[in-house]
Amino acid sequence: MGRVHLHHDGVLGTIKTLLEIVIVAVFLVTFVVQPSHILSGSMEPTLRVGDFLLVDKQSYAPGGVLDRALLPPETVHRGDIVIFIFPPDPAKELVKRVVGLPGDRLRMRAGHVFVNDLELREPYAFYSTGPGNHFRDDFPSLRDADPNVDPQWWVELHKLSLDGEIVVPTGNYFVLGDNRNDSEDSRYWGFVPRAAMVGRPLLVDFSVQPSQGPWWQRLLNSLKDGWRSVRVIE
Repeated sequence: MGRVHLHHDGVLGTIKTLLEIVIVAVFLVTFVVQPSHILSGSMEPTLRVGDFLLVDKQSYAPGGVLDRALLPPETVHRGDIVIFIFPPDPAKELVKRVVGLPGDRLRMRAGHVFVNDLELREPYAFYSTGPGNHFRDDFPSLRDADPNVDPQWWVELHKLSLDGEIVVPTGNYFVLGDNRNDSEDSRYWGFVPRAAMVGRPLLVDFSVQPSQGPWWQRLLNSLKDGWRSVRVIE
């Protein structure tokens, strides 16, 4: 009577599968996407504090020569949300929206952006109530120095400002937070070089929002509401 031999990979098979998963995950995180976490409200209501993002690293910043040949970097457009290395502190990465492209003449009046003498249509912009601020709302107003302005940028603004507007230099971009009255952005520290752009956020894959109640109830709410918050970023 013949015998039937059953083949079991056992522990070695399980380890092999886990290693394959880890290798794929490391490849994706290193070359294709990376996770990111929103820590401030400067991009509300588009992005909220507690949102976890999946960032496309190939869109703006492909790494090596082979990457550039196979996946040439995309053009940065006005209105794009970008992740970038913070120029005054390279240890940080920020997320803002591009409003000024190289060569643009840019100014703000009453919080609204004008590019090349035309007001931008910005349905995503949010203006919280509160007292006005000449520097913030009428950029590049040199009437008053905001205490949050980078000193070096304040000096440079005096050289760049002409007829109440500035020109975005070649290879640089002007970015703002969607929460216009509560965002420290290009108004406060300057332009973002193209080389500093890391990628663009694709979607919110999880979100942790404040809740009340006992710890176990807050945990359940976070898990339930976190997955409901999954959305594509536009």
